[in-house]
Amino acid sequence: MTADSARQRVIEQRGLYFDELEQGVVYAHRPGRTVTETDNVLFTTMTMNTQSLHLDAAWSATQPFGQRLMNSMFTLATVVGQSVAQLTQGTIIAQLGMTDISFPRPLYHGDTLYTETVIADKRLSASRPGQGIVTMRHTGRNQDGVVVALATRSCLMWTRAAHAEAQGGTIKA
Repeated sequence: MTADSARQRVIEQRGLYFDELEQGVVYAHRPGRTVTETDNVLFTTMTMNTQSLHLDAAWSATQPFGQRLMNSMFTLATVVGQSVAQLTQGTIIAQLGMTDISFPRPLYHGDTLYTETVIADKRLSASRPGQGIVTMRHTGRNQDGVVVALATRSCLMWTRAAHAEAQGGTIKA
């Protein structure tokens, strides 16, 4: 090992700390995720949701949307999941809850889902020093910009200094 390699900085991918999140800013999570029939069938059967709207192509063709719909719980999980790398990877302590969940339009096999998050509110915790509560509003849109999912979620997040202290001062840049 050379002297230069011993001093080389290491940057680990992570989410943002409580103190780095800005209210009112739109965080666009990319890349998008093209959803497939396989995603729908696997998720639907793994979760024991036998809804014909997700599994039965012939029956769904006779229903108002004329085709199978992506399972809305898969859509919700993907919307939240798309935000993780940018916002909460390694900086979240706990998800506290979700409210105001809606699916204004369906998501279909072959659609591409894009998610944006706005930090609606943030406050330091009164009972947990070095931690804060962040309220996020997630919006999922298809490839045409049509809103297919909305959700508000609250998370308990670390401040950078408290997380460094909790880890013995070893937070990387």
